[in-house]
Amino acid sequence: MSEIVLGVSGGVAAYKAALLVRLFTEAGHGVQVVPTDSSLEFVGRATWEALSGRPVHTGVFSDVHEVPHVRIGQHADLVVVAPATANTLARAAAGIADDLLTNTLLTARCPVLMAPAMHTEMWEHAATQANVRTLRERGVVVLDPAVGRLTGSDSGRGRLPEPEQILAAALSLLAGHPRDLVGRHVVVSAGGTREYLDPVRYLGNRSSGLQGIALAEAAVARGATVTLVGANLALPTPAGVEVVPVVSTADLRAAMLERVIGADAVVMAAAPADFRPTKYVDSKIKKTLDGTAPVIELEENPDVLAELVRERTGVAPVIVGFAAETGDTNGSVLDHARAKLARKGCDLLVVNDVSDGRVFGLGETEAVVLTADGAAHEVPHGPKSVLAHEVWRHVADRLGRAAQ
Repeated sequence: MSEIVLGVSGGVAAYKAALLVRLFTEAGHGVQVVPTDSSLEFVGRATWEALSGRPVHTGVFSDVHEVPHVRIGQHADLVVVAPATANTLARAAAGIADDLLTNTLLTARCPVLMAPAMHTEMWEHAATQANVRTLRERGVVVLDPAVGRLTGSDSGRGRLPEPEQILAAALSLLAGHPRDLVGRHVVVSAGGTREYLDPVRYLGNRSSGLQGIALAEAAVARGATVTLVGANLALPTPAGVEVVPVVSTADLRAAMLERVIGADAVVMAAAPADFRPTKYVDSKIKKTLDGTAPVIELEENPDVLAELVRERTGVAPVIVGFAAETGDTNGSVLDHARAKLARKGCDLLVVNDVSDGRVFGLGETEAVVLTADGAAHEVPHGPKSVLAHEVWRHVADRLGRAAQ
């Protein structure tokens, strides 16, 4: 059982933290709630004590003999602040210690996760953005707030990520993965593109985006700033990730080429359609009276991965491709994958054997990571998160070597 400290700042989203306590305890962890005085205006002390089963204080002069302003942080395996208001972010960045929560943040030597919630204008203010940069540079995981309904009639970026998303980020941090991507910006693509024939029908594939989402989540846990280019994703995306929705391969190409500028690593986990119709029909294609089927003429889509490799300068960014392969009379899965790696020119190629529909839409996978120098690293069957961390391990190693 891990010991989690849950700091709660004074914002209306504090009510969502009550569910977070329940999620943490149901996952088997002990929770010490440390609210600010202002947060108790939104959710009372009795609620936190009932949910956590522990006494709750806000100041440093309660139970002084136990030195709570030091002991709580020292004994924590993880500190989560949700919601983290603009005021709390500012005090944490400045190292101010004027209540029990900010004292705990100064004494904690474990991972710290902060989930901001505030109005859009406050989040976008230069002071808040500077404070977030400072905290991230120190290794604090600061999630980007979600977009949605705020207080009153306002909407925009500033909404607290859902408790389930915060839980996923917290559990990933508790897994103890290295923080080897702190200060890095990575771009991940996920999902399957669609090439429309008419307003109803499209050419697509079976990619669910699960692996790309796992990669984004793992990168956040390892300290990266993450942009996720999502092709037709129908799944929840990780908290703290910038999501760029796209539909077609052309959309994906444009989004990737724009966002790869300045990135340290790019992982192309999306499944772009290889072909698109030569023309789009504005109205639904109707059945014919004589039963003949229409002939659909196709043309090749651009090779997004190969173009990303051609466009980069020097060794940056590190580029990772994915290959969903099946064996045939011309060669095995690895034969085709090695040929693809040589043809694409990327640094790493993650190879999935998708014979008989394996991998697509499932929470588990197995793969082989091929490197440009000819090495092959097998990743045994297991959760897609395991493969995601293995990919980032190789990426971080390459980034480290490039910096030497």
